[in-house]
Amino acid sequence: MKIVVIGYGSIGSRHVRILTSQGHEVSVVSQREIENVDCYKTIEESFQKCKPDYVVITNRTNEHYSALSTLAKVDFKGIVLVEKPLFDGYRDVPINSFSKIFVAYNLRFHPIMHKLCMKLHNESIISVVAYTGQYLPQWRPHADYSKGYSAHGCLGGGVLRDLSHELDYLNWLLGGWKVLVALGGHFSRLEIESDDVFSLLMQTERCPVVTVQLNYLDRIGRRELLINTDLHTYKADLVKGILQVDGEVEIFKVNIDDTYWLQHETILAENGDNTRYLCSLDEGLEVMRMIEAVEKSAKEKAWIAGCQEYV
Repeated sequence: MKIVVIGYGSIGSRHVRILTSQGHEVSVVSQREIENVDCYKTIEESFQKCKPDYVVITNRTNEHYSALSTLAKVDFKGIVLVEKPLFDGYRDVPINSFSKIFVAYNLRFHPIMHKLCMKLHNESIISVVAYTGQYLPQWRPHADYSKGYSAHGCLGGGVLRDLSHELDYLNWLLGGWKVLVALGGHFSRLEIESDDVFSLLMQTERCPVVTVQLNYLDRIGRRELLINTDLHTYKADLVKGILQVDGEVEIFKVNIDDTYWLQHETILAENGDNTRYLCSLDEGLEVMRMIEAVEKSAKEKAWIAGCQEYV
């Protein structure tokens, strides 16, 4: 299959490497000079030369909308995957002829998420605590963190957008948010202009009490879930690959590349067993609505109700 990857930062290069290893013919749209891969300066040029079947948008978050608009203008009729989050703020998707569009919340393909999805299906969920944090200067140790897009809200950075995996998978597992309240902003000494910590309290369709913390501050680096149901207690460590169900411990071999591999494989093969793990356009837009609700709550110090039923 012919594939174009728009953008060649750390995430774009990962997509190129994985898609190439799957045997696809991969080209890149980037202003950078890239070795060992066909590279074009514009989307229009890439379409004139290679006519792709599948496009992956991995440029800066604030550039996603313009990339989609250009794809619509060149009348692309194939499949589109947009890296998370979908946009830097909520907006309608340009009118287009795409066959399908997905948002790249690849953590849904983490083996622990698969297990939780199956186990929670028929259980009454009572409370959930989600925590994720990593010290921003350690993300890309060979680059100046203060100059990266994560440090600048105008580019789509900040914990709410960078770490929106939690917002997505909680909506997905728990049936969508109904009401929330939040506190957050830039409180640390990090040399950034974006938010570095947010805490949420919310109610979802399937759970009456959900708490979430996202931060750029944790020097240990954690991504954890604690779930109490009417039958069990689940404790998940997504970094170490450990799932505890009551007193029993199960260890998973986790390679983050595998989640990207499975995501692409599912999109392109339309595997019936795994399509439920894909993040649809509607679900990606709901995360954007949720982000705006969180920011509004923090600003107004008020509870915010969901504006529509989660799809």
